[in-house]
Amino acid sequence: MPQRRSTVNDPGAMALPVGDPGAAHAPLAARMRPRTLAEVVGQEALIGERGALRRMIDRGTLVSMLLWGPPGVGKTTLARLLAEAVDAPWTTLSAVMSGVADVRAVIARAREWIDRGGRPTVLFLDEIHRFNKAQQDALLPQVEDGTLTLIGATTENPYFEVNSALLSRMRVFRLEPLSDDQVGGLVDRALTDPRGLAGTVELVPEAREHLVAISAGDARAALNVLEAAAGLTDRDDPEGRLTLTLELVEAAAQQRVLAYDRAGDGHYGTVSAFIKSMRGNDPDAALYWLATMVAAGEDPRFIARRIVICASEDVGNADPRALQVAVAAAHALELVGLPEAQYHLAQAAAYVACAPKSNRVGRAYWAAMADVLAHGSQPVPPHLLNAPVARMRSHGIGVGYRYPHDYEGADVEQQYLPDLLLGRRYYEPTGEGMERLIGERLGRLREARAAGASRKSRATPPPVDPMRVAGDATRARETAKRRPVGS
Repeated sequence: MPQRRSTVNDPGAMALPVGDPGAAHAPLAARMRPRTLAEVVGQEALIGERGALRRMIDRGTLVSMLLWGPPGVGKTTLARLLAEAVDAPWTTLSAVMSGVADVRAVIARAREWIDRGGRPTVLFLDEIHRFNKAQQDALLPQVEDGTLTLIGATTENPYFEVNSALLSRMRVFRLEPLSDDQVGGLVDRALTDPRGLAGTVELVPEAREHLVAISAGDARAALNVLEAAAGLTDRDDPEGRLTLTLELVEAAAQQRVLAYDRAGDGHYGTVSAFIKSMRGNDPDAALYWLATMVAAGEDPRFIARRIVICASEDVGNADPRALQVAVAAAHALELVGLPEAQYHLAQAAAYVACAPKSNRVGRAYWAAMADVLAHGSQPVPPHLLNAPVARMRSHGIGVGYRYPHDYEGADVEQQYLPDLLLGRRYYEPTGEGMERLIGERLGRLREARAAGASRKSRATPPPVDPMRVAGDATRARETAKRRPVGS
């Protein structure tokens, strides 16, 4: 059995970037890369005791996978450590710098290694979403036959950016941003570890707090700012120690401190003010609190979700367009990202703040939920049940149902609620905005039913089965497309 491929005994292999404690020229983030899985911070759901990746390597196996997550959470390091944990040869490519020729060269070396009795090569492909369809297709046969174990890394949604054929042969693992506590722990380790700053730097508490806050879960960003701040200070301490103040960290990060704590009272207070400003019809205050959160580094997706929730919870059917605008802003954020998406967030927040308000839909729903919890799931009235088999009607299933569109006003009196809740009324529209029209229509319908007004059957076209007709139309279309042009 050949020895495990490495850069020492196999010149054809390309090693993943690894932090070398002796490489003084390497950036701090590179020097502090974890050397073992035990040193990895975060991702407990994947590499914890019961994590999927932990159980995989405990069995000595590794499957092709996609590591999907934001920058600075350890995708590259995790790929290297997984390969080492199962004692597999590994190599790396960057989709930004590589092409099909590079992929073919890796495949050739992997086949040669297998022919010599070795294990499948682990190929780490960074920024895999940068590969086009042809480049991704070049990997398919080797991933499928096991010549390569592909580990792709991406910050983009792989379900949109990776070919479905390749995606179906890989498992997708989502990596989460690091928490503030986890980033803080990595900063503390870098201050004392011999590979890092080796105790030569002191970080004052308020500077540490700010550094962690502006990193937004990105360990690499935190360590880069820490290193830059250390380079800005003078060695005034007799022992050669550097003291990093808040001003130095601000200067290194080129970002001013804001009175906002994304994990503490400032976070919850500002979010509360933002939501209540939209609910309270104050677009000016809503825009101010929105700007406060964005400038302080709040996750814009969190902000977008708050706007979407407010559009239903506080606006509701008084202006159904508010939900459309809020959802469109959330989609625009995913499409263009910051800083441009600030326009979309501002537009949505202002629209929701200015829209007429109603919480009646939410109140109605929770009243219905209370009945479900109190009385359980009640039987469906027999006439509302579907009877796809004609003989089911002999049991009363589907018998007596009246199709509303066959009657004037597209309405006919019949029971829809369970027997136990007959007559229960949950939704009472307000007189605000569009909901006023909804309430007027419901009122007319209820008055007509209460008065016992008969609903006459209206003339209708011959009955048809829409699904059957749709199927016939689709088949006719496909047949027409297969005909030669001009026939």
